[in-house]
Amino acid sequence: MSKDFQDHFSTGSSDYSHYRPVYPVTLFHYLATLTPSQDLAWDCATGNGQAARQLARHFQQVIATDASRNQIEAAIVSENIDYRVAPAEQTDLGNSTVDLVTVAQALHWFDLDRFYAEVKRVLNSQGVIAIWTYNLFRISPAMDELIDKLYHITLNDYWPEERRLVENGYADLAFPFEKETSIPAFAMTAEWTLSHLLGYLRTWSAVTRHIEATGEDPVTKLSEQLEQAWGDPKQTHTVEWPLSIRIGFNR
Repeated sequence: MSKDFQDHFSTGSSDYSHYRPVYPVTLFHYLATLTPSQDLAWDCATGNGQAARQLARHFQQVIATDASRNQIEAAIVSENIDYRVAPAEQTDLGNSTVDLVTVAQALHWFDLDRFYAEVKRVLNSQGVIAIWTYNLFRISPAMDELIDKLYHITLNDYWPEERRLVENGYADLAFPFEKETSIPAFAMTAEWTLSHLLGYLRTWSAVTRHIEATGEDPVTKLSEQLEQAWGDPKQTHTVEWPLSIRIGFNR
């Protein structure tokens, strides 16, 4: 992450790791089928290493970088993942050594010109870049209405400007690669209790900024209405986040 790196994620790194949803395993299996070899993958802006751990099942080695040292220190260790603190735009990876570059929910923080130059430097001649993002989850009409109000009204002034790029699925961002157009649909799903949902909402950076600015926790303020819409707090509901994915080839 760069553009004069602003660390929105180091505070509460362990909470972030615990509450965030998990990317579908089918996504990583699909990505591995796009590369002729599976020797080395680079997971850029790895955060807690969620995507890196999935990539490690398909690639001999994974280099997982993040500009946040706290995120790297909170990542779960795996024998074929090499975690490194590094900005997206400048790494010590060798020229033409990488089969696959992935960026999960982080491209909007980068200096894109410099990052794409770095990607083209490290990808081999048949290498692939895959970037994806997700915005609001869906549960039920009643829950969705409350979450939309929290996101778009209560927290509207507390989201970083870059968040708007997530909302349109990165469709407006430059992507100077030969594009894959027939990408299957992927979504994250989870079975959560109300307690887990509330914990997840508190990992939103806008919630943290709202609390710092006003002294009020908007999640606590909304929790009674959320509970009414949820029903039994111990009951689980299916939570779904459709993924917006762009894939390109280094040709």
